[in-house]
Amino acid sequence: MYAHYQRLDSEEVLELRREGGRYLKELREAQGLSQRQLAALVGAEYYTFISQLETGRGRIPPDRYRAWAEALKIEPREFVRNVMRFYDPMTYEILFGDLTARAEDDEA
Repeated sequence: MYAHYQRLDSEEVLELRREGGRYLKELREAQGLSQRQLAALVGAEYYTFISQLETGRGRIPPDRYRAWAEALKIEPREFVRNVMRFYDPMTYEILFGDLTARAEDDEA
């Protein structure tokens, strides 16, 4: 099995996961949801799973992305694109890197 598919060192991966966790927490809090409420909405067996994700210790299973997007009231495509930045940055860069650079250029 190819262990380092991201080509990032473990500290980089951990920091991306922490950033992703902060993103999820901001979305949850913007909807006024507790971790227990969000867990119920996304079908998580334990609310502690939400806590683990928000601290960067884990990732949302891809088959649950739509449920999360609906629970957090965000368009699924936007949600997956944002989550991909943290969970799969190499693929994100391939798919959206040029768009991100163009958007930054347009703002300047």
